[in-house]
Amino acid sequence: MKKYTYTESKDTRSGFGAGLLEAGKQDENVVALCADLIGSLKMNDFIKEFPERFFQIGIAEANMMGIAAGLTIGGKIPFTGTFANFSTGRVYDQIRQSIAYSDKNVKIAASHAGLTLGEDGATHQILEDIGLMKMLPGMTVINPCDFNQTKAATIAAAKYEGPVYLRFGRPVVPNFTAADQEFIIGKAVLLNEGTDVTIIATGHLVWEAIQAGEKLAELGINAEIINIHTIKPLDEEAILKSVAKTKCVVTAEEHNRLGGLGDSVAQVLTRELPTPQEYVAVNDSFGESGTPAQLMEKYGLNADAIVAAAQKVIKRK
Repeated sequence: MKKYTYTESKDTRSGFGAGLLEAGKQDENVVALCADLIGSLKMNDFIKEFPERFFQIGIAEANMMGIAAGLTIGGKIPFTGTFANFSTGRVYDQIRQSIAYSDKNVKIAASHAGLTLGEDGATHQILEDIGLMKMLPGMTVINPCDFNQTKAATIAAAKYEGPVYLRFGRPVVPNFTAADQEFIIGKAVLLNEGTDVTIIATGHLVWEAIQAGEKLAELGINAEIINIHTIKPLDEEAILKSVAKTKCVVTAEEHNRLGGLGDSVAQVLTRELPTPQEYVAVNDSFGESGTPAQLMEKYGLNADAIVAAAQKVIKRK
C-alpha cells in the first residue's frame, strides 16, 4: 500500500477561495457573485483584489443564478457562491432553464455539502445535489478531495467552457495532494494499485479510502484506490480497467446512496462489465445535527465502513 502523508489539515472551501483568486488573476473575465455568505465561501481575498468584479446579491439565490447566466452573454465567467443546498435544491428551476438548457458558462460553487455541514442540521445539509446536477444535460460535476485539489479544480473550471457544478465542504481534512498538480476534468486519479478490490471514492471520502486501504493491507487485502474528482463526465476507462482486474468494487461518497457516484459507477458496470458492488453512502435518509466526525461515524462514512464493505464484496466475487 502506497503511503500518503500530509503536514496540515485545511477546509476545501478555502481551496476554492484560493483558486478563485488565482483564476481571477489569470483571466479578467472571471467574476464572483455571492448570496450573503462571503466569509463561508472564502471569497474575501478575491473581493479585496478585484472589488469591481464582485457582486453581492444577498439572500436571493434564484436571482443570483439568473444574473450569472446573463453575465456570460457579455463574455464574463461568473462563479456563484452559496451553500450546496441553496446552490441546487432551492434554485433547480433557474439552473435548469437559464444555465443548463441555455448552455451558459456559469460555475456553480457549492460549499458546505453533505453531512459535514454539521451542527446546522438537515435543513442546511444536502445529500441529493450530485444526483440533481449530474442529471442536467451538459452539466459538469466536480467533487475534489482536499484543499490543493479544490484550488486546482477551481482554476480548471474557470478555463473550461460550459456549466460546472463544483462541490466542496466546511470541515478541515488532510491536505495530501500535490500543490502543483495538474487537474484534468474527467480524468480519475489512481492512488494505489491493487488486485483484490477496487475502491472508488470522491470528496471527503478519498482520505477515508486511503486509510481503509492501509487497514486492508494489514489484513492481507491489496486494494486499488481511485479518486474520482469528476463525477460527470465519468472516467469510465479507468473504472473498467481497474474492475476487470479486481473483479469487485466499493464506491464511497458523502451523498445519498441513490443518485450519486455509486449509481454512476453501477451504470457503467451494468452496461459493460457486471460486477459485485458495495456502496458506502448515506442510506436514503436526511441528516441531522452533530459534529462532522459524529455524523460521519453514525452514517457509516469512514474508513472502517469502507473496510467492511470491501470484505463483504470480496466474498461476492
